[in-house]
Amino acid sequence: MGKTAGQQFGAWGEQLACDYLVLNGYEILDRNVRTPYGEIDIIAREKKLVDESQTLVFVEVKARRTNTYGYPEDAITESKRKHLIEAAEYFLQENPELAEAWRIDVISIRKMKKTKEPEILHFKNAVGEL
Repeated sequence: MGKTAGQQFGAWGEQLACDYLVLNGYEILDRNVRTPYGEIDIIAREKKLVDESQTLVFVEVKARRTNTYGYPEDAITESKRKHLIEAAEYFLQENPELAEAWRIDVISIRKMKKTKEPEILHFKNAVGEL
């Protein structure tokens, strides 16, 4: 069974987010990780050049073609925040070797016109900021 247009657009958005993260110095560890609390779109590691510390980053990707239902980042509701935190904590319990500093980011992708480049916004530590 093939993917719907919405699923294809979502997969495109996730790939674009991965490319963006890699270009910005992140290492992609995993994608589409399923937990009992929901799926984690991207798990990445951010390496800081200053002190060589590393941060595990759980990334939620939201992509939209129109603003009819608001901006992509507006889809991160209080309920979604709770699920993101629970999914991240579950993943860390299942992977104790990765227990390091961590945060949850949101990458918002707006692709309003076919002829225009997509707009990518990266909200770091978004669970506390959006």
